[in-house]
Amino acid sequence: MDAGFAHLPDDELLACWRRAPDGPEPRRAAAELLGRYRLRIYRWCRRYVRDHEQALDLTQDVLLTAWLHLGSLPPGTCFGAWVYTVTRNRCLVEIRRRRVRATGPADLDAVPDAAHDPEQLLLEDLAEERFLDLVHRTLDPLEQEAIALRCFERLPVDEVTAILELTSAAGARGLLQRARRKLRAALEREGRAGRGDGRTGT
Repeated sequence: MDAGFAHLPDDELLACWRRAPDGPEPRRAAAELLGRYRLRIYRWCRRYVRDHEQALDLTQDVLLTAWLHLGSLPPGTCFGAWVYTVTRNRCLVEIRRRRVRATGPADLDAVPDAAHDPEQLLLEDLAEERFLDLVHRTLDPLEQEAIALRCFERLPVDEVTAILELTSAAGARGLLQRARRKLRAALEREGRAGRGDGRTGT
């Protein structure tokens, strides 16, 4: 990344690029803007497709799409929310292709991984694999995506709302609250079942 642009926020980098897209300074600004999202885009793709090489290919596709469409973004566009929307849509296209090719239960692999809930209590008594399994069994796909964006990628709630195109008044906040209630209830059920099993074995 370019040290001369590293301190600038996304909107200033985008504004710099818009002033003269073919100039060397704006190109450096665009490279900085895209570069700071490269790893996050890869991680998001990786959770969808669960394959390193394919995630790399999808990341390159998203970055190329972002580069080609920088000039079409309306002023005031939140670049982070926009590029995650592009990433999500590209991954969903790939998932649909997988489903067409799938012949059986492999469709389960197309479900996006969820990430950590902000309530650390939810992770204290669970290994990550067990937690992710609980998320898959407990939450619907939209709730899983909201948990991933908010709690793993640490995006603000308003950006999660924009990325998931939520139109309700509560937006992502309501969706996340519902998801957390479901997870807590599921954990309580499992905790009671575990305690019951322990008593049986004594």
